[in-house]
Amino acid sequence: MKKWLMILLVLLLAACNSNEESKQNADKTEKKDTIVYESETGPVEVPANPKRVVVLSSYAGDLIQLGVNIVGVDSWSKGNPNFKEGLKNAEVVSNEDLEKIIELEPDLIIGLNNIENADKLQEIAPTVLFTYGRKDYLQQHIEIGKVVNKEKEATEWVNDFKERAAQIGKKIKEKIGEDATVTVVENDEKQFYLFGDNWARGTEILYQEMGLKMPEKVKEVALKPGYYAISQEVLGDYVGDYLILSLTKEKDTTFLKADWYNEIEAVKNGHVYTADAATFYFNDALSLDYQLDFFEKAFLGSH
Repeated sequence: MKKWLMILLVLLLAACNSNEESKQNADKTEKKDTIVYESETGPVEVPANPKRVVVLSSYAGDLIQLGVNIVGVDSWSKGNPNFKEGLKNAEVVSNEDLEKIIELEPDLIIGLNNIENADKLQEIAPTVLFTYGRKDYLQQHIEIGKVVNKEKEATEWVNDFKERAAQIGKKIKEKIGEDATVTVVENDEKQFYLFGDNWARGTEILYQEMGLKMPEKVKEVALKPGYYAISQEVLGDYVGDYLILSLTKEKDTTFLKADWYNEIEAVKNGHVYTADAATFYFNDALSLDYQLDFFEKAFLGSH
């Protein structure tokens, strides 16, 4: 009888150990489902493989490039033709649309740190907020990669992009000359915005990666703040040998037929390359790929 009791006791202990081991394995598996991202404001526990992301900023292209599913996005990103396929199933939301965001059941929210309702968003899903410009534009892509557990893929893209941009930039300089200057502007109602070297519109590519030159007059007013507004009629004072025109067709475009515009040297020389502003607003990975391809075709006539 004692022998059977001993056997029963051994079996019970084995069962308890097995249950405890299963529980520990389950706990480990559960922990693997999340990672900790060191954000600007401290550690944030985020999904290791996010499947329903809401983006309230200009980072949609980074996530699309990394193959991450977006269920909610800001209106500016939704209106970008380059994002059409990647955002075809995404709803337009803002940081004020709390109920709509809840209905989307996100497992991760990404945005800028100046948005309102940040505390309420954090109650809906893990929320990571960035300060625009705190990281350089390529490191920002890597940071997005870290958030969604795809740092390796993001880093590989950055290295490849830098190599491609350098090669194309070298060819462009060989064609237009080392000292040729390039101005980047965007039209608004009865005024233009000049851009420095870090305010999207392809400026990071032209000035940082390719090392093309910015006119001194543009550098004086736009380099430090990132952009600078001027009246239409003085545009000629800021245009270098080449002009990149980020054109917003919904704004005033009558200047295109004005005498003062067509008398600008770069315009007369056919050195104006016009882009759809909606495709030039951002400096995410997807936009950068598009902009680099645009510059290659514009300056070199490639493809």
